[in-house]
Amino acid sequence: MYILEQLITSFISSAAFGLIFHAPKNSLLKCGFVGMAGWMIYILMVQKEIDTVMATVVAAFFVAVTSQIFAKMYKTPIIIFSVAGIIPLVPGGMAYDAMRNFVENDYNIAISLAAKAFMISGSIAVGLVFSEVINQVYRRWQLRFKN
Repeated sequence: MYILEQLITSFISSAAFGLIFHAPKNSLLKCGFVGMAGWMIYILMVQKEIDTVMATVVAAFFVAVTSQIFAKMYKTPIIIFSVAGIIPLVPGGMAYDAMRNFVENDYNIAISLAAKAFMISGSIAVGLVFSEVINQVYRRWQLRFKN
């Protein structure tokens, strides 16, 4: 039941974010799917007791690869799928908790949460960039052997 709840809520959050930012209506379901798939990879890795930062890197990488595939298939800019797809991975609740602990003068917990939120945010960027680097290397390799 827990996995089903995670599937549904991550799909809705990604599709709704695409709707808020005026993604084409025919791509909203695909945006939801990308976000749902990335979040499921994250959740399954965390359940297997893999570090959240590493799980976020892998999930963000998968979101970026899936976004690249969908962008080519549906002739749509990649940003539509990748931005909506990473929304479930963003540590907004953790950043809120860090700021709340700062306000409550609980600095040890606040710094710990802020550092973790910062690391997770950075791991999202690393996953997206790593996917693009691999895509560029693959394209050059494909071009080289095509000629």
